[in-house]
Amino acid sequence: MSSTILIADDHPLYRSALFATLQHASDAKLIESVDLESTLATLAHQADLDLLLLDLNMPGSDGYNGLARIRKEYPQVPVVVVSGSDSAQSVAGAAQFGAVGFLSKTAQPLEIQNCIRAVLQGETWFAEELLAAQPQSPLIERLQGLTPQQLRIFQMIARGMLNKQIAFELGITEPTVKSHVTAILRKTGLRDRKQLIREAQSLS
Repeated sequence: MSSTILIADDHPLYRSALFATLQHASDAKLIESVDLESTLATLAHQADLDLLLLDLNMPGSDGYNGLARIRKEYPQVPVVVVSGSDSAQSVAGAAQFGAVGFLSKTAQPLEIQNCIRAVLQGETWFAEELLAAQPQSPLIERLQGLTPQQLRIFQMIARGMLNKQIAFELGITEPTVKSHVTAILRKTGLRDRKQLIREAQSLS
């Protein structure tokens, strides 16, 4: 049976190259999205999705925050992170946030095909030596305790948005936002918004 794969990347040339590579190697149904919001919209309406190939740095993702939100809201969909950086920190962060694989954007077609095949068979795809070289981040572990709404607000604060702006964007009241912010700071062990922004940016 054919698989359904979503390619989420804002760079047209790379997205087209990845699309062509997968199209050549399999009979998978391929779907594309260009930012976090269009990715989430596709996930909401594509019940039979078998795999998501996710660019960490596309608009709206803010590094690992987009991955964290996707894993919270759609835990049944396997995610392979695709990134221009293949540092130990990038690979370990992707694994900690729940990705099942990691591909560098410099990966050759055969490696991409092998990765997709392995992940669709229920395996993981990481460079084990890079995972071992990077200790786990306590903040990443604490972010797992946030609700999807709190993760979204965390992401918006990390972008420098004010409570009033967040309330308008989400269609909720400012007191509700303040309540969420208090809960976020408590669960993450952060002192204030400034530290939250600084720590969030360090994960990007």
